[in-house]
Amino acid sequence: MNTASLLNNITYQENKPSVTVLLQTKTSKEVRIVMKKGQAMKEHKAPFPIVIELFNGTVDFGVNGKSQILKKGDLIALDENIPHDLTCISDCIVRLSVSKYDSIERINATL
Repeated sequence: MNTASLLNNITYQENKPSVTVLLQTKTSKEVRIVMKKGQAMKEHKAPFPIVIELFNGTVDFGVNGKSQILKKGDLIALDENIPHDLTCISDCIVRLSVSKYDSIERINATL
């Protein structure tokens, strides 16, 4: 059994989002992305399907060039290779579920 908390040991970085792998299963990695207002993740694609949960805050989430506002509690699922970007509107905590084959280095490259 693995356990983790989205709320423990949160560190907001001044100049870019903070990415932390919280736990891994046989099929997925659960990642926390902590962002301050105004921080962004540039447009990128994931090589595998992903699920994003906005645990707290507000994010402008772009998909294929179309923007939508995600608020606390919202979920969105994307298939692989879908262009998307995030801009933090208010300090936020994002939970990202990715394939175990995806790399944290790829995620950090979008910062």
